[in-house]
Amino acid sequence: MSQLLNRKSAVVLLIVAAILFPFVFNNEYYLHILSLAFIWSIGVYGLNIIGGYTGQLSLAHAGFFAIGAYSLGVLTVKVGLGFWLSFLLSIIITTFIGFLVGLIALRTKEHFFAIYTLCVGYIIYLIIYKWEAVTEGVRGLIGIPAPTPIGPITFDTPVSQYYLMLFFLIVVIFLFKRIVNSLIGRTYVAIRNSEELAQTIGIQTMKQKLISFVLSTFFAGIAGGLYAAFIRFIGPDISYINVTFDMLMYLLVGGIGTLSGPLVGTLLVVGVSQYLQFLQDYRMIIFGPILVILIIFYPTGIVGGIQNWMANRVKKAKMSLTKKVEAAAAKEEK
Repeated sequence: MSQLLNRKSAVVLLIVAAILFPFVFNNEYYLHILSLAFIWSIGVYGLNIIGGYTGQLSLAHAGFFAIGAYSLGVLTVKVGLGFWLSFLLSIIITTFIGFLVGLIALRTKEHFFAIYTLCVGYIIYLIIYKWEAVTEGVRGLIGIPAPTPIGPITFDTPVSQYYLMLFFLIVVIFLFKRIVNSLIGRTYVAIRNSEELAQTIGIQTMKQKLISFVLSTFFAGIAGGLYAAFIRFIGPDISYINVTFDMLMYLLVGGIGTLSGPLVGTLLVVGVSQYLQFLQDYRMIIFGPILVILIIFYPTGIVGGIQNWMANRVKKAKMSLTKKVEAAAAKEEK
């Protein structure tokens, strides 16, 4: 009970700290970086649900992120629809395309699935790059509108945009937590641990993997739409494979298959990258070895390493208590 209260108290404290951050550090640069980190975190949560919990490495995640971004951009700039309707439609479009891709991609397994999704991601990049009539090709889409006001609430300042991204991040984390702690989430873990064993106990693995893949594209669509609205200019580079590898790096650093890993990893890597910005291209000389060492010694990421350390402490405490009880019982017998 006390552990549950402490955990809830920590979550409430973090949310309050995030809400108060603009008042304590009224710096537009910090707000811009954190807003971007929140957007990337949402995308990484999508990658975590298919890769961390279901055990399927999707390398097309940046492609679905770009579909969400370009869907919003095209619907608002070229079609002329309102922002929030376009945002909703961009998520639906991304999720539907994810469903179609998943129907074929999930017929493959392990590294074949990764290779297939890598090819899908590159095809999405080529379509965006070459379809100039819709995407403007290499020039990119410019003039994407900011989120329109909701009643008296406007989103035309860095602070208001920061709170909007924070709101969507909290909603995504809440949904993610409900999913992974449900029977569906346990089903995903069973498939990750052994797909053959999951089939023997009656789990429809193909159906569950498809749902997981669609959910990952759903989160990617949200992140892509928010990114387009926040940056207000998008180019084909957001769909390239290096964006997927960046999100995968955030996930590995934070902790793959954990609840808070995507947020911790994204905030940490983005923060360190910005801190080393003055080194320009040479920053990877410092950041690269640190990342390699972290993955070698903490293969489950920072959050996973902390969880393992805490579990070992509890285990040792229980063993120590058991020994004391056995020793006391032995003395009484004498």
